[in-house]
Amino acid sequence: MIQFKTELGEISVSSAVFSNITGMAATNCFGVKGMAFRSMTDGLVHLLRREAMSKGVSITYHEDNSISIELHIVVENGVNLPAVCRSIMNEVRYVVHQNTGVQVRAVDVCVDSMIL
Repeated sequence: MIQFKTELGEISVSSAVFSNITGMAATNCFGVKGMAFRSMTDGLVHLLRREAMSKGVSITYHEDNSISIELHIVVENGVNLPAVCRSIMNEVRYVVHQNTGVQVRAVDVCVDSMIL
């Protein structure tokens, strides 16, 4: 959780906010089918529904009030992976900063699966 102090009071932003914003920004990019989650029991990759897409996002907080984001995605078959990942990195960094004001230090995109 990140806290901001102003003359009017204190604002706390939880990791759920960052996860939801990140998931929405990533799934709106071209070629992305959805967020992914690797099951611990069977080791298979599962495509997450919109309600549970925060499971595919990991947020790391830094001492300088910046964050690093790691997200796991499922992409369409035949897309240019470097272009899609670059698009996701730029979009997530921009949307998170615009909505929360928090600096995003790094965005790591892990492509877990490709589906038709």
